[in-house]
Amino acid sequence: MTSRRSGIQAAQEPFVSADEGSTLKTLQNLWPYIWPLERPDLKKRVMLAIAALVVAKFVTVLSPYFFKFATDALTGEGDSGVPALIAAPVMLVIAYNVARVGFVGFNQLRDALFARVGQHAVRQLALVTFRHLHALSLRFHLARRTGGLSRVIERGVKGIENIVRFTILNGIPTILEFAIMAVVIWYQFGFSYVIVVAVMIVAYVWFTVKTSNWRISIRREMNENDTEANSKAIDSLLNFETVKYFGNEKMEVGRFDQSMAGYERAATKTWTSLAWLNFGQAVILGIGMAICMVFSARAVMAGTQTIGDFVMINALLLQLSIPLNFIGFLYREIRQGLADIEAMFNLLQVPTEISNKPAAADLAIGEGNIRFENVSFHYDADRAILHGIDFEVPAGETVAIVGPSGAGKSTISRLLFRFYDVTGGRITIDGQDVRDVTQESVRAEIGIVPQDTVLFNETIAYNIRYGRPGASDEEVREAARLAQISDFIDTLPKGFDTEVGERGLKLSGGEKQRVAIARTILKAPPILILDEATSALDTHTEREIQSALDQVSRNRTTLVIAHRLSTVVNSKMILVLEKGRVVERGTHQELLSLGGLYASMWARQQEASEAEERLRAATADEEGYVLRGQRAEEVEPAQ
Repeated sequence: MTSRRSGIQAAQEPFVSADEGSTLKTLQNLWPYIWPLERPDLKKRVMLAIAALVVAKFVTVLSPYFFKFATDALTGEGDSGVPALIAAPVMLVIAYNVARVGFVGFNQLRDALFARVGQHAVRQLALVTFRHLHALSLRFHLARRTGGLSRVIERGVKGIENIVRFTILNGIPTILEFAIMAVVIWYQFGFSYVIVVAVMIVAYVWFTVKTSNWRISIRREMNENDTEANSKAIDSLLNFETVKYFGNEKMEVGRFDQSMAGYERAATKTWTSLAWLNFGQAVILGIGMAICMVFSARAVMAGTQTIGDFVMINALLLQLSIPLNFIGFLYREIRQGLADIEAMFNLLQVPTEISNKPAAADLAIGEGNIRFENVSFHYDADRAILHGIDFEVPAGETVAIVGPSGAGKSTISRLLFRFYDVTGGRITIDGQDVRDVTQESVRAEIGIVPQDTVLFNETIAYNIRYGRPGASDEEVREAARLAQISDFIDTLPKGFDTEVGERGLKLSGGEKQRVAIARTILKAPPILILDEATSALDTHTEREIQSALDQVSRNRTTLVIAHRLSTVVNSKMILVLEKGRVVERGTHQELLSLGGLYASMWARQQEASEAEERLRAATADEEGYVLRGQRAEEVEPAQ
């Protein structure tokens, strides 16, 4: 448990910036995941993978000796101690088969052993990011772009996998191979060869680093355009109906194409720059190999080296070109991986605006009494939302909050859920300040039926059971019955297994609200918030759902945030909000007698309701007249 916490803390430190060359810092923060203290089985796999890796490198470096022995045996030079007729074929078989098979075999064994370690690191870091996103405040999520956020996480997870694999499994062994190769060349050919090879390696690495640094800015530009295009695509598809309503398909396609055009330009530059990088690397390798081969050819002509030595230095340099080519690829992948995960770890650096106090205890719920004591709040210091709000919701009673749009009604529910902390005063439940107890325990005791119900793209049963995941099928059915939606579900071919679609769009507004009510009934919280639960519905549907809301709020401490005043006439206390202040309070009749804001709102809504009823009646009469006419026309021929 200790190592996991340290890993999470490490992941949340400022530790990824491709421009700062923070590969070492990244590895330092990734190490708790690669070497998890609580998983000895994974540590054992790391050690075995490293052992296989070292053996593979020794086999690789020593294999050119087989070519030397075979060549010298065929030409009669040197003294390998093996007859030429046997040495040539046997050494060639060893060189081309045993060494290569051994090299590939140990490398594959290394990859197989390390696979679980790498995937464990990827999983844990993805989990840290996902958990952190859920820990961020509502303020962050209201400003996010879902499509871009998902793409950032997707690329970040892939980048983590690349960095873990390439640095641990390939970076360290490549350096080891260079060291062994330098010793072999020095021993077999002399220091001058080592100098040439060293200069070649330095030039190669310098050119690779410089070019890759240039390419990484192109990669970042490509990522930004890709993220923007994906964000626009997701946003457009989520608002499919709105696009159709206004006939703006061409505009949406144009916006998407504009982002893809930027991606196309950056991607083209990426591949063009890669071609120049590969060409420059080939030139540097070619010059170094040519110089060493000339040295060896002159030594053969002078009789100080054998033809086998000439073949061996060529084989060694060809062997050296593999890790050199790979070191370029390795550097590019690490740098690109850093660019890919940069945005992901920037997310981890976003502070959690609302967090539990170190010694916070769980909310000890008793009767469920709620009190707002002189509460003030603002999203922005220059624009206050609530001013000195003071009221109480007695245990088991219902208090309603009404007022015009923008008065701050929904902000009150968000403060009670502790999506934000108050900037003045305090909110208590049974005398406990919600800031002094854990957020999880507060939210566990409160249920809500929101104005805009958004469902998961799952079955009806899943969405109802979300209120209490461990509920049985019978409990889900009973909740649906109490929410007055079971009859509708029974008419569906798949019943409770019916998929509701993206955001629940396959259901009507009334059906979604009933699912939300059933979900809250299943949760069975002692405190209930009805946040304009019927404001988006027509009057007829509202009346049907209101009875279900009355059922769920019975014997519960209930805070009703309402737009339609007809839904709160029976509340024990009604608070009237205007511009973040309580301007009136009392029962329905008391507020009407005041003749103030509440009375004027009631009058306007009554007029609108009567007009709606007259329109409904007129429509019904017209439909009846048309229907009678149709029936008369059908009867006349028969007469």
